[in-house]
Amino acid sequence: MKAGDPCPCGSGQTYGRCCAPLHEGAVPFSAEALMRSRYCAYVLKLENYLLATWHPDTRPSELDLAADGSKWLGLEVKKHLQSDDTHATVEFVARYRIAGKGHRLHETSRFVREDGRWYYRDGDWS
Repeated sequence: MKAGDPCPCGSGQTYGRCCAPLHEGAVPFSAEALMRSRYCAYVLKLENYLLATWHPDTRPSELDLAADGSKWLGLEVKKHLQSDDTHATVEFVARYRIAGKGHRLHETSRFVREDGRWYYRDGDWS
């Protein structure tokens, strides 16, 4: 993906101004920014970024995004709620396709901030 391409997270910004800096090590300013960058990382199959931004208490030992055959099609953020300085939730709907069949993931994700960094903790799906 090129810096001038539209960012897959749906922010309306270019990838170079939106998620690319986070993928390159910048600290997300909010849980929503982290969630958008994680969605973008799924689109781009950036397993190391996903693992690094997953809270150690719930992080899987590995990911194999190449094997799942998914193609991510779009993201809609429904709600972002920061309950205090270290806890937030983001509700979103992500659309994707596997083997030609469309799917929809509706999740409310929980995030925690430790040492100034947001981490994805877990989520509830519907």
